[in-house]
Amino acid sequence: MQKQLVVVTGGSGFIAIHIIRQLLQQGYAVRTTVRSLTKAPVIKEMLTNGGITDLSALEIVVADLAHDDHWQTVMTGATYTIDVASPTPKLDFKNKAEMIRPAVDGVRRVLTASRDAGVKRVVLTSAYGAIFAGHKNRTTPYTEEDWSDLNWKAIHPYQESKTRAELAAWDFINHEGRGLELTTVNPVAVMGPVLSAKYSHSNIQIQQFLEGQVKAVPNVDSGYVDVRDVASLHLLAMTAPQANGERFLATTGETLSMLDVANILRQALPDFASQLPTKTIPNAVVKLAAKTRPELRMVASLVGTYAGTSNHKAQTLLDWHPRPAAEAIIATAQSMIDLGIVTKPQ
Repeated sequence: MQKQLVVVTGGSGFIAIHIIRQLLQQGYAVRTTVRSLTKAPVIKEMLTNGGITDLSALEIVVADLAHDDHWQTVMTGATYTIDVASPTPKLDFKNKAEMIRPAVDGVRRVLTASRDAGVKRVVLTSAYGAIFAGHKNRTTPYTEEDWSDLNWKAIHPYQESKTRAELAAWDFINHEGRGLELTTVNPVAVMGPVLSAKYSHSNIQIQQFLEGQVKAVPNVDSGYVDVRDVASLHLLAMTAPQANGERFLATTGETLSMLDVANILRQALPDFASQLPTKTIPNAVVKLAAKTRPELRMVASLVGTYAGTSNHKAQTLLDWHPRPAAEAIIATAQSMIDLGIVTKPQ
């Protein structure tokens, strides 16, 4: 029997590689896109490190979200598309259109090619950033019913790009989808095992903590979720009939401060205790610094804000039960130690 083919965009990314790993484990054929074939050896290395011994059902092809070329060929024969690729946030962008337009155009390209090839369903990796921004004085957990407020003056272009891209996807389905199904997954901060020393910038915060680069942290709360659970939620969203037309917030439902994260690491990895931050930076100081340092703008917009989230929908509708946030955070650190990305302090 021929294996069902799933197209996964942006195969070298942190979430994408774990999705590919689980798809191969579950007997699917995977065709994944990269901007350049120079990424192919890293993808294979990460999958091998992740325990995949047979890569015969994996195909790596070139397609760029910024261009129309190749997408029709990429989608040929696919039953499902998981659209994970997204332009990463530029910290030094000149204007917000530099982040927003590529995100929106990329999503439309993938949906158009999927529809034209007769794909059954697209699962789009959206973000918590499309849910929480601009909600003042919030006191109840965010759910899939919430959308970021695009009229909010202080919205960061990264969150705006994620919101506009997801809105564009639903708009496409409603007006041009011609029966194509769509489900979105909106993860909070994603932790969990990195699979290669060459490719670990997804969890730079943990690396900086363990290396002693961070002496004090801003007062930012966040939800955290393990990448393995984010991947499993994508697979459930891909096949479950009841997931069609739905959004799913990928979160454990816990809220942790950056200091909580440091304290979890301190307890689990006593050898690194001296490296880890113990103090918080006053909110006013972060906001003042962001006026002259654009790379701090996103953090400054988050200090002191409520970040509660609920995973009730994914739990009840898809029977999805993620591991605790602390386990995800420790797994990130442990994988970095195991791969030699960080070394114990002398």
